[in-house]
Amino acid sequence: MSSLDIRGTALIVVDLQNDFLVPGGAYDRGGAVSPQARALPARVAPVARAIKAGGGFVAASQFTLWPDAQGEPMISPHLKRLRPFLSKGDFAAGSAGHANVAEFDGLIDVSVWKVAYSAFFNTQLDWVLRRAGITRLIVAGIVTNGGVASTVRDAHMRDYHVTVLADGCAAPTPAMHDAALADLKTVADIVTCRDLLDGMRR
Repeated sequence: MSSLDIRGTALIVVDLQNDFLVPGGAYDRGGAVSPQARALPARVAPVARAIKAGGGFVAASQFTLWPDAQGEPMISPHLKRLRPFLSKGDFAAGSAGHANVAEFDGLIDVSVWKVAYSAFFNTQLDWVLRRAGITRLIVAGIVTNGGVASTVRDAHMRDYHVTVLADGCAAPTPAMHDAALADLKTVADIVTCRDLLDGMRR
């Protein structure tokens, strides 16, 4: 990537939030955090710093559970079946659990709050990216076969050039991760964080 490419590039950090990853967060309390997911911030944050240093843009999506009139989270039925431990206050907008993990402090230009897999669904992400002159996206985060895959396909349909960071994403199992990446090769380039950083330094 040249410096010109970087200025038209955005890193999209999908759902690397405290409630998903940190000790004491919602998923940690429910026993649903994988070691692969915990390792992501340390790998992806250097990419965010390099993109910022080159004049690029960093955006994040934050999964959000909005409260109903009684203050209970409005959880989709399929998610409630998968994650029955989710309860009041988890992923609440503006809460500590809802926040992006600390590794990205000072690196994120804009965050969008989402209620479904894709960072584009019912958010202002596309509007922000186009206003910022972005034509290329680098996508990282969780999960590879969920939020990442949906975001990548929505970006492809909007004519962005998309790159996925293979070791900047994680899924519930390595097999699911590998299968999702193999499927995404039809709509995106697949590279490692190190290869991307090395390419930016040339």
